[in-house]
Amino acid sequence: MSKHPLSRREFLVATGTASVVATSTRARTATVSDKPAILGGTPIRTEPFPEWPLIKDQDRKNFLESLEEKAWCRLYADTTTEFEEKWAAALGAKHAIGVVNGTNALYAALNALDVGPGDEVIVSPFTFVATLNAILQQYALPVFVDSDRATQQMATDRLKEAITPDTRCILPVHLGGNMANMDPILEAAQEAGIGVVEDACQAHFAEWRKKKAGAVGDIGCFSFQSTKILPCGEGGAVVTNRADLYDKLHAFQNNGRDRLKGTREGYLHQGTNLRMTEFQGALLLAQLARLEEQCKHREGNAAYLTKLLNEIPGVEPAQMYEGCTRNAYYIYMARYDQSQFSGLSRSGFLRALAKDGISVGAGYKPLDKEPFLDQILNSRAFRNIYSKQRISDLKERWNLPENDKLCEESIFLSQRCLLGSRQDVEQIAQAVARIQRHAGEISKL
Repeated sequence: MSKHPLSRREFLVATGTASVVATSTRARTATVSDKPAILGGTPIRTEPFPEWPLIKDQDRKNFLESLEEKAWCRLYADTTTEFEEKWAAALGAKHAIGVVNGTNALYAALNALDVGPGDEVIVSPFTFVATLNAILQQYALPVFVDSDRATQQMATDRLKEAITPDTRCILPVHLGGNMANMDPILEAAQEAGIGVVEDACQAHFAEWRKKKAGAVGDIGCFSFQSTKILPCGEGGAVVTNRADLYDKLHAFQNNGRDRLKGTREGYLHQGTNLRMTEFQGALLLAQLARLEEQCKHREGNAAYLTKLLNEIPGVEPAQMYEGCTRNAYYIYMARYDQSQFSGLSRSGFLRALAKDGISVGAGYKPLDKEPFLDQILNSRAFRNIYSKQRISDLKERWNLPENDKLCEESIFLSQRCLLGSRQDVEQIAQAVARIQRHAGEISKL
């Protein structure tokens, strides 16, 4: 394997996607066995991709200082407050509040916008289940808008027809660190007089027209779960530029205590306990110092991988909307076309990649078809709020043919695949090309 990135011409030779390419005697070439590992060949990778999360000296120092301080609850120290201030500043937002996880960040955001029984929330059907759970937790109804397969984001040309007098907010998801099409989302929300909550749980430092994800709509929600690109095990945050929403969010995560008055006049708000711990704040401060550098590294490798995959018919990297000025690449998303691989199924393709040391997963399943959704919509609580006819009408509005196709063809690569060298990226593309050449044989296994 070459120690340097291959040129496009050299890549075509190495992967076999061009039959003959003339190169000079000094040209670098890569040599790999012809057969994929699943057919008995040598695996292209035998070492794992870089580990995640990373632990540096500053992480240990911050954590131990927080431990020794013994003020582990944020009520008695200021580490979490310091993180909130730095996170807001990094995003260009006025306010940030740490919470226990990304799921509860979404829950707090919907609560602050007064989403509740009888309301509808417009959302993508192609996302992690937490986005849907937050809506149902408020006893509101999810209105799914079909997916745009090219970007794997919400199809905003279907957005306005989904809005009714019962719509309370739009909940776009910046899936994988790519950005939802925010211009029409903001326009539709303004026309309808409703809020926009950004699910930016996978989109730390992504940008829409140079503005950071989470600071574009009314409220932005983040997750700091251990696989995320800003991790602390669990943890999350809500950010906003609106002072009124900041006061609501701050009170809600702290058992209803008023941000300025405390409880001297009693509890002025309904709330719950979503407080971030000082341990989490300490780890996040250390991780945040490395975030920009890591983002640049992932972006460079993602651009290189896209260039290489564009030479291989049948694996199409997710496109970005014109307004997406930065993709965070928490997930490198693509679509698999089995017709370009001699009919090899997606599951067969993924198994073959795994044998070659390249761990790639299938994308999300259709949220509208998850078994629990029917159960909750037909539960006693929801039946007390909604008529049988309204639930039936809701399901009729879930016309999602493009999302069904997307769920059958989407493939996800972890951000770990982008944290290493250019050689790591080349090996991903080489494995794909080698499998394609032998796809007919693999499909018979």
